[in-house]
Amino acid sequence: MTDLTESLRVVGDRTAKVLASALGLHTVGDLLRHYPRRYDRRGELTDLDGLVEGEQVTVLAEVLTCTVRPMRQRRGSILEVVVTDGRGRLSLLFFHRVGWHRDRLLPGRRGLFAGKVSVYRGRRQLAHPEYELFESDDAIQERARTYADTLIPIYPATEKITSWKIAKAVATVLDILGDLPDPLPADLRARHGLVSLSEAYRLIHTPKDWDDVRAARKRLKWDEAFVIQVALAQRRRTAQRQPAQPRPRISGGILDAFDANLPFTLTDGQREVGEVISADLASDHPMHRLLQGDVGAGKTLVALRAMLQVVDAGGQAALLAPTEVLAQQHHRSITEMLGPLARAGQLDGAEQATRVALLTGSLGAAARREALLDAASGRAGIVIGTHALLQEQVTFADLGLVVIDEQHRFGVEQRDALRDKSTRGRPHVLVMTATPIPRTVAMTVYGDLDVVALRQLPAGRSPIATHVVPSRDKPHYLARAWERIREEVAQGRQAYIVCPRIGGEAEDPEENGRLFAEPDGGETAGRRAPLAVVDLLAEVEQGPLAGLRLAALHGRLAPDEKDKVMRAFAAGEIDVLVATTVVEVGVNVPNATVMMIMDADRFGVSQLHQLRGRVGRGSLPGLCLLVTEAEEGSPARRRLDAVASTTDGFALSRLDLEQRREGDILGVAQSGRSGTLRLLTITHEQDEELIGQARAEATALVDADPELSDHPVLAQALTELLGDDRAEYLEKA
Repeated sequence: MTDLTESLRVVGDRTAKVLASALGLHTVGDLLRHYPRRYDRRGELTDLDGLVEGEQVTVLAEVLTCTVRPMRQRRGSILEVVVTDGRGRLSLLFFHRVGWHRDRLLPGRRGLFAGKVSVYRGRRQLAHPEYELFESDDAIQERARTYADTLIPIYPATEKITSWKIAKAVATVLDILGDLPDPLPADLRARHGLVSLSEAYRLIHTPKDWDDVRAARKRLKWDEAFVIQVALAQRRRTAQRQPAQPRPRISGGILDAFDANLPFTLTDGQREVGEVISADLASDHPMHRLLQGDVGAGKTLVALRAMLQVVDAGGQAALLAPTEVLAQQHHRSITEMLGPLARAGQLDGAEQATRVALLTGSLGAAARREALLDAASGRAGIVIGTHALLQEQVTFADLGLVVIDEQHRFGVEQRDALRDKSTRGRPHVLVMTATPIPRTVAMTVYGDLDVVALRQLPAGRSPIATHVVPSRDKPHYLARAWERIREEVAQGRQAYIVCPRIGGEAEDPEENGRLFAEPDGGETAGRRAPLAVVDLLAEVEQGPLAGLRLAALHGRLAPDEKDKVMRAFAAGEIDVLVATTVVEVGVNVPNATVMMIMDADRFGVSQLHQLRGRVGRGSLPGLCLLVTEAEEGSPARRRLDAVASTTDGFALSRLDLEQRREGDILGVAQSGRSGTLRLLTITHEQDEELIGQARAEATALVDADPELSDHPVLAQALTELLGDDRAEYLEKA
């Protein structure tokens, strides 16, 4: 058999149905690419202390004791078998066929045991697990010595099918597997010391030793990296042939006037990144560049200078922001930075000036008509807006540059809709982010985006101290946190408090979390609901923050009300702003020095870093307090500790990637486990190096054979990888 698309009926109809329903495996190729999660040696037992409650596990262990006892509540007996790895212990409970299991599970027998981990009275257990015992005949001890070193593949499994049943299905397929057509060219395999595809499948599923595993994984990682790199190389080649209107820098224009009036000196990083982007804009091929800059590094200033270069060259720039609060903030700050340069046609406007239009969904009819006319006529060189920019009636005279802030907030279709508004070829595109989401990091490593980074913070930015506040374990820490807010306010400073929910009448009040709940107030039955803005505000203004000027900000407020609250906070008329993540990006109030994040474990790493960046924006040092009920040592607590340990957004994006994976490199998923990659881990240096090699090989191959006419097997692999949806995604992205 050499056809990986063949149905799994070759392993038997019953097994094929279970593999399809339980694991989504429908073809021979699906099964062969269902790689082992790990390998156990028959002579080495699984570390039982590392088992996590709720996980479906397969462990290799030795029977320690086997005890039958009567049930307490009803007739019958229960069998408890205790297995061990020599240190930890795990209980196996059987309620049916007790005698049969007792006769098989004798002390000293070893085997594989599979089930879902639960905890009862502090002890880990598996209820009625499936198991497979190893041979124990004393007459085969000589063979057993060799047998002990055999690697046992442990597969991702479910309650419906165990790891060893998957292994038996794989063995059936391998027995009839012939030499497979290989998508990797023979000369490439020779250069990099790679085994054939057929051999790789045999070695990864039935390895004799770790050398076999390493050889198989190296080859199969190359499959993942190379085929994707070929897709991206073809895309880059197509993009290079698309026309774009060059927007070179023009001397004596608005950009020169803006630079001359800057009250500070650009950092070396801002100057270097600006030169790179300036050169891109002068090209007759569309720029597609990612600008990474840590919170406060000056990304908006770099983007504004790029927009002014396009305006000087006769074009327009659109800045797409994810929220109205951020769009209004951008409009306000850019207008202030430009001063007279943003007031074309007005008495106090500069000679070389343009207009900056704002277009959001909440604009009144007259303001909307004016903004639409400014964009369509070209009077507005810069148009800032939210999703409202994507509407069909929004047109531009000559859209030359699209700037997307916090690009992970927008889908591919939305970004494509804005790019289609250009009338002179493809517009140049600049996307900005402070903490790239996993797929963005992945695409960066894969070379899909041209990347520039701002790592240097401007002079005058203050450090931010971050502390985890364990409110359940140490309530006096939380009390001290409230005191710190009062102390900052007493010195004329301001604070943010961020909650995961809005709360109030639109949600069930019975589900609202309470920060100051009475002991045994019902929360012990399970994790309480997340804290909400409306409810927390009502509690703290009568409690620890009584007497301070407090206000709420969240998405349910009318746009005018949101803007009014933000203006009041920026003017110092509000001491403490209790908000949702609407303040996550772009909000700039230098006098705000404290950011308290309630239920911080419910936020992602990127969100926490962005929220923290709202303080320390002036000469005053910032303080970020991560309030949590997560237990010490839990994954959520470790994530918060990591955020508290560094303010490097680039390091945190790596942490985010390691925890959430890359997402679908060629699809629409932002992150998660159902991605394109199975073996590659792009945060590992060796895999990054492999990806770089694969990119070089793919680029050379596509340059020599753009349509893959001489590589039909590779072309078929590419078609199978992309499918219709992913091919369309690549066209849009």
